[in-house]
Amino acid sequence: MTPYAAFFMRLAVGGVFLVHGIGKFERGIGATASFLSAHHFPFASMFAVILITVETVGALCVLLGILTRAWAIAMGVVMVGAILAVKLPGHQNFELEALLLAGAVTLVALGDGPLSIAVRFKRPPS
Repeated sequence: MTPYAAFFMRLAVGGVFLVHGIGKFERGIGATASFLSAHHFPFASMFAVILITVETVGALCVLLGILTRAWAIAMGVVMVGAILAVKLPGHQNFELEALLLAGAVTLVALGDGPLSIAVRFKRPPS
């Protein structure tokens, strides 16, 4: 079962990020940028595009097992930003963000796993 741990972690982390990313996508870049601006993020529109991209495209790639480590690093950075810039200053609970951060770090360690699209493109060791 251990070799397939990455698959289940990809489903959990990628699925949660995708749900949140679709919500941001539907509300639009302007609404996401306004939220970021209200929390004193510089270049809010640029970060809104990055955030929506990580939470949608990145989530889909993680779900499928494509460039999992790279997207998991981006997701980890997003969660650190969410905790430090939004949750802690607002004295809000950050359990979800902490779990997603832990999941992202786990995916950086595990990689794509054997049940991924990327495994079809990997060369066997010579």
